[in-house]
Amino acid sequence: MNTQNPDTDTSTKLRGPSVWALILTGVASFMAALDNLVVTTALPAIRTDLGGKLEDLEWTVNAYTLTFAVLLMFGAALGDRFGRRRLFIAGLAVFTGASAAAALSPGIDALIAARAVQGVGAAIMMPLTLTLLTAAVPAARRGMALGIYGAVTGLAVASGPLIGGSLTEHISWQWIFWLNVPIGLALIPLARLRLAESTAPAARLDIPGTLLISGGLFGIVYALVNANSEGWTSAPVLTGLIAGAALVGGFVHHGFRNANPMLPMRLFRDRGFLGINLASLLMFLGMFGSIFLLSQFLQGVAGYSPTEAGLRMLPWTGMPMIVAPIAGILSDRIGGRPVVAAGLALQALGLGWFAAILSTDVSYAAQLPPLILSGIGMALYFAPAANVLMSTVAPADQGKASGANNALREVGGALGVAVLASVFSAQGGYESPQAFTDGTVPALWIGAAAVALAAAFALLLPRKPKASPVPNPGPTPAWDKIPAAG
Repeated sequence: MNTQNPDTDTSTKLRGPSVWALILTGVASFMAALDNLVVTTALPAIRTDLGGKLEDLEWTVNAYTLTFAVLLMFGAALGDRFGRRRLFIAGLAVFTGASAAAALSPGIDALIAARAVQGVGAAIMMPLTLTLLTAAVPAARRGMALGIYGAVTGLAVASGPLIGGSLTEHISWQWIFWLNVPIGLALIPLARLRLAESTAPAARLDIPGTLLISGGLFGIVYALVNANSEGWTSAPVLTGLIAGAALVGGFVHHGFRNANPMLPMRLFRDRGFLGINLASLLMFLGMFGSIFLLSQFLQGVAGYSPTEAGLRMLPWTGMPMIVAPIAGILSDRIGGRPVVAAGLALQALGLGWFAAILSTDVSYAAQLPPLILSGIGMALYFAPAANVLMSTVAPADQGKASGANNALREVGGALGVAVLASVFSAQGGYESPQAFTDGTVPALWIGAAAVALAAAFALLLPRKPKASPVPNPGPTPAWDKIPAAG
């Protein structure tokens, strides 16, 4: 019998419970991350099959990203309070059931509702994957395990448009959701048998904070999505903007005054923490909104099949898998600030390049350089972003800091789809290839400007990280290295 203490085991191999934890959490995180982008290349087919206007397509994406974002930190707190394995299984069950409901949706409204429930399941499941993995893997082997975990999640983001396009073209769009069902049904009993339970009894739930930020963000996104169809001065849009802004303001006030808020606003007093979070929000705003439109442009205007469109997006979405390791080494040598700022600048340049060349007859050869440039920029941003973030806060705040950053990324993605689609519908539409192009070009310029502003905020980062002790990642620190889902 092996009586060795797991946290003093210096072996570099993963064994037994550690292997099971890596497999189960890795597959679960792959599903959750995949569903952020897998829908993008299926949007034209969904629109043809179920009907719906531009705002309906926006909600097909945003219903998932928004619920995922606003409930992410709450989901982690639920696991700490009531049992991480128990809540992981519950989140997995909700996600799996909602995936089946999405596949069976008879109309666009039912699909949007199912996507929202999917986001709830992902918000509970995703933060707990890393908590459970960290608890199961001995300290000497955590670096390797977390590296594999990050690579799996990154692969999901890179392959999302391609998988979505292939399933849509060769089977049907419903299979982008059916794919989750057998995997989820297999994971649930295995998680019950192979994962250990753990809790943090002192954990507190910030229900008022969750309600404030959920209502506020929903109001703002609702107003942006419906502004062009309803009119900017219409009662629903003005109500959404004013009430949403008021609720977000209430959330900020709550974060300053409450003893245990889900997001302590004192963290934003550090200019580095403020800079990396504003940069992350704006980066995802520009990137997600642009992918939403470009994936449809490749099919509706350029004439590619869903699979061909997914393949042609890979130089952008897949580039981080190649460049990120190099970017990580570079950031260790010269610091994270110049790498993050350069990455955001390249991403902005790539989007601006796209906006400058886009036309109804643009060739893929002309699109390839901005795709590659955007992919390199994304990789340079992603690689050092987590370490830069962690260097701005004390070890005791790293869990909440990472949760806030991941949530802000998802919020940025939801806002990006809403804002850029609003610009698109004001300047163009689906009536013809020329109309679609006319709407996409100014939207891409807005996306490029948002990412360029993100590069400016990255300059707020400290030149050198603060010297702080690296905490021992025991069962409680949870999810401080989760890569962005988008």
